[in-house]
Amino acid sequence: MADPDAALAEMLRVTRPDGRLVICEFGHLPSPRLDALYDRYLMAALPAVARRLSPAGDAYEYLAESIREWPDRAELARWIRAAGWTAVRWRDLTLGVVTVHAARRPGNGGGQGTA
Repeated sequence: MADPDAALAEMLRVTRPDGRLVICEFGHLPSPRLDALYDRYLMAALPAVARRLSPAGDAYEYLAESIREWPDRAELARWIRAAGWTAVRWRDLTLGVVTVHAARRPGNGGGQGTA
């Protein structure tokens, strides 16, 4: 997403009242020490292995950089709430390597709507 705020607002706009948002994303590990090791892996090992195994290995370098620049789970939850979603929560999978965020579009009584 080039503009996450605009993307979250657009997702809210096109979701029916009481509809759900689910985002599954690579993230940062909750432990700063583990996250530092994970970051080193992402920036060095992942692109090197991918270049050997995939004809599009350079895409994995971009993936590693985008994961590094992406906000942590609490910041992403703030972005989701700021866009107008409610009942925002997340669940870490695989020690936090992957995080699933979920939220609801407000019902007919509030929020932005579509006809």
